[in-house]
Amino acid sequence: MKNMRWLGVGVLVVVLAACGKQAAEPAAAIPVLVVHPTTQDGQAAAAYPGEVRARQESPLSFRVGGNLVKRLVDAGERVKKGQLLAELDAADYASQAAASQAQLAAAEADLVRARDDQKRYAKLAEDQLVSRSALDQQTAAFKAAQGQANAARANLAVARNQAEYAQLRAPADGVIASRQAEAGQVVSAGQTVFTLAADGGREVLIALPESSIRDYKVGQSVQVELWNRPGQLLPGTLREIAPAADAQARTYATRVSLAPEALSEVELGQSARVFATAGRSGALQLPLAAVLRGSDGKASVWVVNPSNGALKATPVQVGAYGAQAVPVVSGVGATDWVVAAGGHLLREGQVVTPVDRQNRPVLAPSAAKPAPAADKGH
Repeated sequence: MKNMRWLGVGVLVVVLAACGKQAAEPAAAIPVLVVHPTTQDGQAAAAYPGEVRARQESPLSFRVGGNLVKRLVDAGERVKKGQLLAELDAADYASQAAASQAQLAAAEADLVRARDDQKRYAKLAEDQLVSRSALDQQTAAFKAAQGQANAARANLAVARNQAEYAQLRAPADGVIASRQAEAGQVVSAGQTVFTLAADGGREVLIALPESSIRDYKVGQSVQVELWNRPGQLLPGTLREIAPAADAQARTYATRVSLAPEALSEVELGQSARVFATAGRSGALQLPLAAVLRGSDGKASVWVVNPSNGALKATPVQVGAYGAQAVPVVSGVGATDWVVAAGGHLLREGQVVTPVDRQNRPVLAPSAAKPAPAADKGH
């Protein structure tokens, strides 16, 4: 009986201790080995910094020179086709147009007189009252007057065009990317005043190194990651590779065109990274231990969320297994951090500390904080 009393007291102490426990200690984030998928030749995708640019960038300039008296837009403003952007002092061109108008009036008066003289001489020649040579002279004078009138008419059109050229208008809808002149400045014909980034296609301008330029080709698929949206990859294609290297940097200017569905995600001037694989000809690959098989026989891998370090089971499509690696046809990208080993010990949503093969963390410490356990009380 005495033993039963002590046993009851012990059970009561244990229950009270359990009920008085406020919260469980947070589980520490365990380190896991992670890798980026590599190409089948073992070469990982390289990242190149770049800037979002318009596919069509037009330098805008006046077709005539003069004093810039009005600048109506600034860099960053949206403009419509035909919108007035800037004006030159057109007083001289207006005077030239007026002078050409007066010359045309005089030439047309001479033409009327010459035409009348030619008709009169032609009538007199029919009656044999004047010689044939006199008629020929009047005919030549009429043709000369007609030529002078045509020339005066053309000069007037040129003068009027020059007066219109004193106004700079937008050739298409777009954004003023830069401004190179200010009101009060004297500009010459052809001098760039604005740079217009036309609406439509957007591209990322990068520089490929001279050492590996032969490993890339136009039309090759790449992935673009915006600096302000880490982890979100946009599809792209190498559209243009400069035929000659920059004389100082020894790099090749390359333009990456974005897919139409990605145009709404980017803005002009944004910084970006382009992930491209030299000589990429096949699928990516992962270590054998990274790929897990579920009860349904489908393959999956653990991918680490770069923002919080949480694990996510991602289905993948794999190819034929090799001796040390397996090709991954779809499901992961070249920039994903995939758990390389020990996946059978992990669970969905678990927060981990991803490390490389040198046991160095690959993400910022704030991205792998352990998740606090829920409070339990009685």
